[in-house]
Amino acid sequence: MAQKPSASMSSDTEAMASSSAASDVPEQRDHIASKLVDRFALWSGVAGLVPLPVVDVLAVGGLQVQMLRRLSQIYNVEFSENRGKALIAALAGCMIPATSGMGAASALKAIPVINILAAGFIMPVLSAGATYAIGKAFIQHFESGGTLLDFNPPDYREFVKAQKEMWESRTRGRGASAGSTTATSSP
Repeated sequence: MAQKPSASMSSDTEAMASSSAASDVPEQRDHIASKLVDRFALWSGVAGLVPLPVVDVLAVGGLQVQMLRRLSQIYNVEFSENRGKALIAALAGCMIPATSGMGAASALKAIPVINILAAGFIMPVLSAGATYAIGKAFIQHFESGGTLLDFNPPDYREFVKAQKEMWESRTRGRGASAGSTTATSSP
């Protein structure tokens, strides 16, 4: 006799259940994968707020590996943690300005006074943007029938650059729309 799932079922478990059910419908699968990438980008931004140098970079890297694991499940691609880490590192290498910026911003957290700027503004934006671009690159690769074994990071250099620009425009657009709503709501 099948039991009805309890209401206390975690959102991750629900997402996994819905992603496996949606794997037959490409539009739903792509929507779920995009929402997953958005959520992990947000979490990476929060991880960028960790005030300890190096710990923040490790936290973001862990989130990116977990995101890749979940994307692999959505697209029914076999996942290997070691291969996933290597691919994320290689793909991050294609985004040298962003990833070197993350390392520099993380190191700035060790300098008093400057650490507030690095912790509060620079690292969260770089972390979220890098995670977003990496997630979108893997979505495109998995949609085209690729696996972790045939992923070639240099092939995605231009795509990652375009995703980074898209992330920056999204970020600027939110800031502008927040400013315009504030301006229009005042009498």
